[in-house]
Amino acid sequence: MENKFNSRTLVLLLFMVVIIGLRVIAPLSPDFKVIANFSAIGAVALFGGAYFKNTFNAFALPMLVLLLSDIGLAQVMGKDYGFYQGWYYTYIAFALMVLVGRVLIKKVNIQNLFVASLAVVFIHWIVSDFGVWLGSTTYPQTLAGFWACLVAAIPFELNFLYGTLAYTALMFGVFESLKAKYPVLSLKRDIVHS
Repeated sequence: MENKFNSRTLVLLLFMVVIIGLRVIAPLSPDFKVIANFSAIGAVALFGGAYFKNTFNAFALPMLVLLLSDIGLAQVMGKDYGFYQGWYYTYIAFALMVLVGRVLIKKVNIQNLFVASLAVVFIHWIVSDFGVWLGSTTYPQTLAGFWACLVAAIPFELNFLYGTLAYTALMFGVFESLKAKYPVLSLKRDIVHS
């Protein structure tokens, strides 16, 4: 049974690395401004939360993938792109998104994936933009200023929603198909969660 878990963990991690790698190369596209925030990070958080049964792996491995992609973005686009002011709020939001995957996706089906996707987009919107607003010179440090920041973020969050839905469908659909074809990737429900 240990080999099954190791094979599954490796496949899950590789899956996330490949998908999030697109995040690093996307800014090189001439149409990047159109697709800004059409990102896989929401789907990666859900994927990790839903499929890694070990709590440490569920949080640590997706966070590591996010960190590596941010390092890649900083190398490709410049330090301020990967690690902008308040970047740690995105990491807090990401950890909460993984938690959503663990809590809401006990069974992989369209309804659970859709609800979880909406939840992660909402978390990303509120937590990440709180980080943008807090200490901002662009927005007043008032409730009205926070609201203005949230409203300004709507176009980006819509792209984040579309990206989350698309990548969630892709990642979960492909992995569920692989599980059906290669039973070694399945994890029995009666295994004790760590």
